[in-house]
Amino acid sequence: MRYPYRQYPARRTWGRRRRSGFSLRWIPILLFAGYFTFYYFSHQETVPITGRSQLVDIDRQQEVQLGLQSWAEIARQSDLIRSGHNLDVIRDVGRRIARAAASEDPGFDWEFNLIDSPQINAFALPGGKVAFYTGILPIARNADGVAAIMGHEIAHAIARHGAERMAYQKLVHFGSMAASVALGDMDFGTRRAIMGAMGAGSQYGVLLPFSRKHETEADYIGLIYMARACFDPREAPKLWQRMQEAGSGNVAEFSSTHPSPETRIHNFEQWMPEALKVYAEHCGDHSPLPRPSADNAGEPTTSPPAEQEQEKAGPGYF
Repeated sequence: MRYPYRQYPARRTWGRRRRSGFSLRWIPILLFAGYFTFYYFSHQETVPITGRSQLVDIDRQQEVQLGLQSWAEIARQSDLIRSGHNLDVIRDVGRRIARAAASEDPGFDWEFNLIDSPQINAFALPGGKVAFYTGILPIARNADGVAAIMGHEIAHAIARHGAERMAYQKLVHFGSMAASVALGDMDFGTRRAIMGAMGAGSQYGVLLPFSRKHETEADYIGLIYMARACFDPREAPKLWQRMQEAGSGNVAEFSSTHPSPETRIHNFEQWMPEALKVYAEHCGDHSPLPRPSADNAGEPTTSPPAEQEQEKAGPGYF
């Protein structure tokens, strides 16, 4: 049976946009992805000692200038201690750690300062400005404790952690801008919820873990520096036990810029065989570890009795 032929008119598509499944809102995201790929791979450097690849987008001179500007502001607002036994210890330990880091040092002009403040803190800025707050001295307790802190802070400066953090913050900012443009046609409530979730994700999933990675890396490099300088590396985990007892750093690790004291103590214990080997290579027999004098770095001497040690330390924390 033949059905009569019936011609159906072709569908008219002119005047309408053919659906392709592609939304214009993805364009900012794709542009950012391309920019991120180029930016990331064209600004790679290598961290000394660890060999980790890092993202840095400013040259060393710019970084030094930022460090000097920061120090000028801090010095104006701080009560700098100009003389005294504690300052002498800070400077002696600092010089020894700086000499131990000479092979990685880009040529910083090191200067070691002591600030009269109850803050439990210390820092080293690009360019070589280093400062300890008096509040951290009771926790440091001795020259080896100062060396553990000093090595950590100098490691931050040499490893360019500040510049790397700035680069990642820039990427997060650009990513947020791209997402904001892509979500521009959504209603305000939905857009705010998504941007809030993205902000929390970048904070807890990118910036904070990355900051903790910097702290762990500085702990490791600093331990190697203090061992090279003939300070007792076994003091590093003891320092963090004292930090824990003082209540410094008692914040949930996932929401902190620093690893927990427990994590740091565990890391130091894992690294200790290597640190003792470095000590032996630079300072002689490490069992038992001697305590070298500041004037004879690299020449181990017998640890003096407690009475002589106290007399040698004189007034102050050391």
